[in-house]
Amino acid sequence: MKFVTFQHDGRRMVGVIDPDTQRVWPIESVLGGPVRDMIDLIRHYDAAKGEMTLGSVGIPLADVRVDAPIPRPDRNIFCVGKNYHDHAHEFTRSGFDAGSKVAADAIPEAPIFFTKPPETVIANGDPIRYPHGVSDSLDYEAELGVVIGKGGRGITKADAYDHVFGYVIINDMTARDWQSRHKQWFLGKSFDTFCPMGPWLVTADEVDAANLALRCWVNDELRQNANTRDLIFDIPTMIETLSAGITLYPGDIIATGTPAGVGIGFNPPKFLKPGDRVTIEIDGLGRLSNMLD
Repeated sequence: MKFVTFQHDGRRMVGVIDPDTQRVWPIESVLGGPVRDMIDLIRHYDAAKGEMTLGSVGIPLADVRVDAPIPRPDRNIFCVGKNYHDHAHEFTRSGFDAGSKVAADAIPEAPIFFTKPPETVIANGDPIRYPHGVSDSLDYEAELGVVIGKGGRGITKADAYDHVFGYVIINDMTARDWQSRHKQWFLGKSFDTFCPMGPWLVTADEVDAANLALRCWVNDELRQNANTRDLIFDIPTMIETLSAGITLYPGDIIATGTPAGVGIGFNPPKFLKPGDRVTIEIDGLGRLSNMLD
């Protein structure tokens, strides 16, 4: 199923969405009972999914405002760096990689994790705030986001997919000059509005996350064109690595890394400017599009 957080008649609620018919059903009409938010739905989904029926005509999508699926995550978003071979090499060549300067060191030996704060999250269609006077080196990163359904610690690779609720598109926006100057990734990736997410949350049974085509355009130029099968560290490895020492909870989000084609991969770099639109499409997950204001 595809779940969405939306606003209608002055209320924010969770719903089931059908992109083909352009309609959305409030979750309380589907379940017959209230659900507080998307994380509440994720926590109780296994017990409730058998009761879900789309009995009404729903609400036209044009009559609602669609928010990010998880508008304010409970915790920071976990992110993985340098997780596609071609991107790892382009990042090292760019000179922005403080961790490796030569091709032999480009591919990490273990997943590289950092986080983005919840305040970075915005919805499909929301403006990305251009930080005038703070950074002039903004970059995009199209990524598959994994949303945890069943929490746990010490999760093995063999069991990892049992802990996944679903998937979402993420744009891991980055201020490259801050990333370079501070020799780490948190600050340059954590500006307000630097995590567009959406348009909805697709349950794990609807897609094969290990084989999803991913594309990213800046305005009308196709910049990234890859497949999740090219990940260096797959989703089970990421979950096993994180949960070895960190308890994961329902609603936690993991951004799995970006492929080649980011702005710093060009010579000279193609940084984003006010008025540029970044559009990301992942098969089965929809399209996420945001303009820099």
